[in-house]
Amino acid sequence: MHTRRNFLKNSAIVGGLLGLPKVLSCDTPTPQTKTDEPLIISTWNHGLPANEAAWKVIEKGGKAIDAVEAGVRVVESDPESTSVGYGGLPDRDGNVTLDACIMDETGNAGSVCFLQHIENPISVARKVMDDTPHVMLAGEGALKFALENGFEKKKLLTADSEKAWREWLVKSEYKPIINVENHDTIGLLAMDKNGDLSGACTTSGLAYKMHGRVGDSPIIGAGLYVDNEVGAATATGMGELMMKTLGSFLVVELMRQGASAQEACQEAVMRIIRKLDYKDMQVGYLAIDKTGNMGAYAIHPGFNYAVMQGGKNELIDAKAYSN
Repeated sequence: MHTRRNFLKNSAIVGGLLGLPKVLSCDTPTPQTKTDEPLIISTWNHGLPANEAAWKVIEKGGKAIDAVEAGVRVVESDPESTSVGYGGLPDRDGNVTLDACIMDETGNAGSVCFLQHIENPISVARKVMDDTPHVMLAGEGALKFALENGFEKKKLLTADSEKAWREWLVKSEYKPIINVENHDTIGLLAMDKNGDLSGACTTSGLAYKMHGRVGDSPIIGAGLYVDNEVGAATATGMGELMMKTLGSFLVVELMRQGASAQEACQEAVMRIIRKLDYKDMQVGYLAIDKTGNMGAYAIHPGFNYAVMQGGKNELIDAKAYSN
């Protein structure tokens, strides 16, 4: 059985395999708090209302999988959140396309990508998980499945988002903006009263992306990963970087090898730093382990996350590599 003492004692061996010495030489890890209480953690400011909705499920003894779905649906339905769901900024052709995935405590997962006209893609992903033999449905197939299962077709491009798109069309210049409006993907992880873990991740993707582009959010192992024996992780930011490193899966596997949730998030960021061109791009990781310890780390400052426990909901600034 791995212990914290053995992990540190054997860091040279583990580091040779996983690169952990660079993690341990980064910022001092966030203090870890062991808990037997339910816990919800989610990305960005919009995580606060998402946590509230998820907590209502947990508080009544509900399952983590139901909580994560309920939580991110709040953000998907908020027209003021221009990077998720209804009101999301469109691609360069003016189409709002949505990506989402969900994963429960048994390892089951569902996902949709390049989905249009459906306000709550997370619930379509849940339906894929529960009612089909598949993990992912895409594009027209995902829309057909949603409509056949009672989801309402809706215009997702709001007046404000359309106005912003038409202003962008004047120059049609594409350049990612770090921490734009403190909004991005919402990833939400929950531990229920039984100690079971689940996660959800949903987004409208990069504003003004090429039509057909899909990011990390619907990809199990990139935008989200849950292993009920070990922990759960989710990601936000430039999806291409997470896809190239399978960051959420990496975080969970590092925890399996003995790293704390914080150390695992830091190493996942360092994997990007060492291998990819990251300077104009943001990535942030969140994680919780099986005992309720939390981790959060980003490439650049400005990434924050919402934590709810014991009825208290608060926003915390994550540590970052480039200060």
